[in-house]
Amino acid sequence: MPKAKLFVTHPLYSESQALLQATCDCEFWAKEERPPKEEFLRRLKDKEGLVCLLTERVGDDTLRAAPKLRIVANVAVGYDNVDLLACTRRGVLVTNTPGVLDETTADFAWALMLAVARRVVEADQYVRSGNWQGWSFDQYCGTDICGKTLGIVGFGRIGQAVARRARGFDMKVIYNSRKRVAPETETGLHAEYRDMNALLAESDFISLHVPLSSETRQLFDAPKFFRMKPTAFLINTSRGPVVDEAALVHALEAKKIA
Repeated sequence: MPKAKLFVTHPLYSESQALLQATCDCEFWAKEERPPKEEFLRRLKDKEGLVCLLTERVGDDTLRAAPKLRIVANVAVGYDNVDLLACTRRGVLVTNTPGVLDETTADFAWALMLAVARRVVEADQYVRSGNWQGWSFDQYCGTDICGKTLGIVGFGRIGQAVARRARGFDMKVIYNSRKRVAPETETGLHAEYRDMNALLAESDFISLHVPLSSETRQLFDAPKFFRMKPTAFLINTSRGPVVDEAALVHALEAKKIA
């Protein structure tokens, strides 16, 4: 029986690549840049399976070009790059990878929080530019995280992982989510539910952990920015379009947020 043909749009770790090659006839995209649309469709036309990243859009045009396609394996938690309705109409299965990077993403959210609070990137650029002439006690000192209020928008697996880390910094954790979590979860994480307006008003740091959907696209818009503290920091490790970037720039220029 012939092996199913797969197109993989990015290099995989050796273990994953070996696993796929043991059971499938695989074609891997090896270049650093993402495959151009025309090349992507050309390579997919005789394939039964696609392993892709969120950088590849899979819609009706993709499915028309790949009549043999039976599965789209999206290497990401979110799947906003895949038209689920179009795939369902054509009987194409769609999978994603929830849970794989929960702790990693939480770590990264904290890395960004620490970096922006302590002005790490600014200080690094200042030193590398050759402008640094000597130490000063108030130079790029930034602000404390310890004892501040952390507002988490989206309190699923990743949001809760971020909350667990906040205990080590003695932070007050408040959250807003589509569904309030169980009381025992709130107690275990020392987290308190807030409506969105209250969260915006109270938080010194706001960390976003929501999927991209029609409801969350540009969720953080001008009215929300102007309800935040002037000194608040916004950390977004979800999808970029969750934040209205034009409104963010305007708020920054108006010196309403940090």
